[in-house]
Amino acid sequence: MMTARKIENAAQLAAYRVALQRAHDPQQRCLTLCGGTGCRAYGAERVLASAKEHANGDVQVRMTGCHGFCEKGPIVVIQPAGIFYQRVQPKDIDSIVHETIAHDHIIERLLYTDPATGGKIEREHDVPFYARQTRLLLNQNGLLDPTNIDEYIALGGYASLAQALMDDGENIIEQITRSGLRGRGGAGFPTGVKWRTMRDGIRNRKVEIGNWKIQPPTSNFQFLTSNFQPPTSNRGYIICNADEGDPGAYMDRSLMEGNPHRIIEGMIIGAYAVGATRGYVYIRTEYPLAVKHLRGALQQARAWGLLGKNILGSGFDFDIEVRLGAGAFVCGEETALMASIEGRTGEPRPRPPYPAQRGLWGKPTIINNVKTWASAPLILERGADWYANIGTAKSKGTMIFSLVGKVMNTGLVEVPMGITLRELIFGIGGGIPNGKEFKAAQIGGPSGGCLAAEHLDTPIDYESLSSLGAIVGSGGLVVADEDTCMVDLARYFMNFVQEESCGKCTPCRVGTKAMLDILTRITQGRGEDGDLERLEELARAVKDSSLCGLGQTAPNPVLTTLRYFREEYREHIYAGQCRARVCKGLIRYEIIPELCTGCLVCLRNCAQKAITGEKLKPHVIDDALCGKCGVCQALCRFDAVKIVTGVPVAALAV
Repeated sequence: MMTARKIENAAQLAAYRVALQRAHDPQQRCLTLCGGTGCRAYGAERVLASAKEHANGDVQVRMTGCHGFCEKGPIVVIQPAGIFYQRVQPKDIDSIVHETIAHDHIIERLLYTDPATGGKIEREHDVPFYARQTRLLLNQNGLLDPTNIDEYIALGGYASLAQALMDDGENIIEQITRSGLRGRGGAGFPTGVKWRTMRDGIRNRKVEIGNWKIQPPTSNFQFLTSNFQPPTSNRGYIICNADEGDPGAYMDRSLMEGNPHRIIEGMIIGAYAVGATRGYVYIRTEYPLAVKHLRGALQQARAWGLLGKNILGSGFDFDIEVRLGAGAFVCGEETALMASIEGRTGEPRPRPPYPAQRGLWGKPTIINNVKTWASAPLILERGADWYANIGTAKSKGTMIFSLVGKVMNTGLVEVPMGITLRELIFGIGGGIPNGKEFKAAQIGGPSGGCLAAEHLDTPIDYESLSSLGAIVGSGGLVVADEDTCMVDLARYFMNFVQEESCGKCTPCRVGTKAMLDILTRITQGRGEDGDLERLEELARAVKDSSLCGLGQTAPNPVLTTLRYFREEYREHIYAGQCRARVCKGLIRYEIIPELCTGCLVCLRNCAQKAITGEKLKPHVIDDALCGKCGVCQALCRFDAVKIVTGVPVAALAV
């Protein structure tokens, strides 16, 4: 990285970019190592240390952002050839440097094996997981060092900002509107409409609709300890909602870790367009690497004159501050998020007024997701029509999904809106492992919906999923196979949203608890006649009368599983059967006498002392003592322990 210099105008920025590009030799060999949290968990930092030790002056070593194929980490890609090595260990670096980089020799044991063909794949772009994606937001994650602003500038970074600062804010909003960009945080609200509402609110204060007030902190102690004083000179605020809380979702985290400057650039463009003078990134404290990279990027942007006073000589002043959240899921809701920034308890408030009218500290406020802000520079760079041609008629652009669960290839997947579930799960994801059958996809996070095999050819867009009772959400996608109990899955997600409910409104606080109690009884084999009807009635009440989006969408997993997997609920209640053999209240373990050798392994390892028998003679499990832990089945080398479902229940007689 060059020494920090103040860039005073667009011409200097362009000249600086040219100098950076000329100083870079595109043919120089570079060992790039994925430095996302996933690869770091696999030991990427030890691999980096080994690479720096073995590399000579002819080899660059660069730790980049997340490549997305997290289960194959640590990932090393040799540029410019794009040779893709997976699950690299420190001991492999010597061979990579002296064989691949020095002599173009491919190390086959480190190559990715295509499970469909069994063949080895050398190049990153040929790996099916990557080949079928359309990477717009993630395209630079594997190329640049996120801690080095020069690398972002050399790849065209902040050129869109320079272009925007020479334009009128109204024209920028018009481009965002024509592009069809919609919020990527869950609701899918048109971004241009939101931006225009705030711009009008700042220019014409009557839009604020006078008598609505934002409540101050509830006590002097809270106010004094928060240090969150409202900056009185600001006309309005923009906020980046980086409070990513869905189980298994890490799209926003990877963008912030891998390319923080693109998000910052998008926020500055948005602030200029609407007339805001201050911005906040609200990010959960559980993302330490993302926080570190984001704060470092903000510091660099200020030092280079791209953030702060008189940005690029335009006369526009704008700065960004990072605020850490404490991990409350409800603070992903925009009004609760603003309350948290103001130093108050993170609870939602009724709307209207909407934040774009009266938000943070009573000023017009725009809140967009990480992915939404990161899209703005691309739209200005390539044009609104280019972006609008990607996706479907009403759902434009790409979406990043966190593909997890019972699927061969897990990781981050960026695809055009409108792709089908089949293409996503079987084309990019590689299908279901171990020869199992696909059963369902939970899409949209914990308050999303469960879709069945009959929906595999459904396009993934806002309207199609809504018609099926699901949502796109922020991009969480959990795949379930035949061994998944849909009743238990609904119970799991209901337990999550019930625990995360702030408790402010009765429908969400009481209704989700009542639904969870019914689901728990059913999975324990204590289901009753009428439970399904009660669940549906409660779900409608919670959905229709909850204060915020958390409660309004919380019943989705229950409603969709009742809609598409109702027979499984009925089996639990009326037949005492869990077809997936998951619900402990509806299964028992038996030892098959003909297969049991009396080896005593299960007997010795049973914590409940539920197994009896003599050596070399068949053993027996006492169902009254059995804790259903499954240790006996896991340890048996003779397949003598089986799970039996269909336990009689009281409801069977109904």
